[in-house]
Amino acid sequence: MKALEKKILEEGSILPGGIIKVNSFLNQNIDTFFLMEIGKEIASIYSDEKIDKILTIESSGIAIALAAAMQIGVPVLYAKKNKSSNISGKVLSAPIHSYTYNKDYTAVVSAEFLKEGERVLLVDDFLAKGAALEGLISIVQQAKAVVVGAAIAIEKGFQEGGKRIREKGIRVESLAVVESMTDNSVTFK
Repeated sequence: MKALEKKILEEGSILPGGIIKVNSFLNQNIDTFFLMEIGKEIASIYSDEKIDKILTIESSGIAIALAAAMQIGVPVLYAKKNKSSNISGKVLSAPIHSYTYNKDYTAVVSAEFLKEGERVLLVDDFLAKGAALEGLISIVQQAKAVVVGAAIAIEKGFQEGGKRIREKGIRVESLAVVESMTDNSVTFK
């Protein structure tokens, strides 16, 4: 998606440690009109699939998932990053390591919201090493639901996550793929 690449170059920045900062329009301060364009693009890319539900992980993936779900016409389910007191009954869970925060957590979804046989599209803001997506895939598999694919806003193509997920036979569609980056430049695939 050329518009996303342009927005990253014009409004994003690079932080030490290979972090692409896009919180001026995507993560913290959300450009809602642009977000709806992202949702339309995801819906268009996956228009050939029957999708029953979108699954994401809190918190930055929620807005993108909502935009896509509104275009597709399906509900959004999001995994919490730890079991809270308002999640009761049977849960589906998966351990995930966050490289951004350098900590481990357990992604949790109430089992009542993910049914056997449902066709699930995974949506997230970033794909780098793939830990969050692998956790979501595990949750879908625990429910005996079907992963139809993953829609990612920004993929760090030079890291192994996308390759590893694709090697599992899962369709991954990223709107912007960063081929390389330095302290002051980003090159897209």
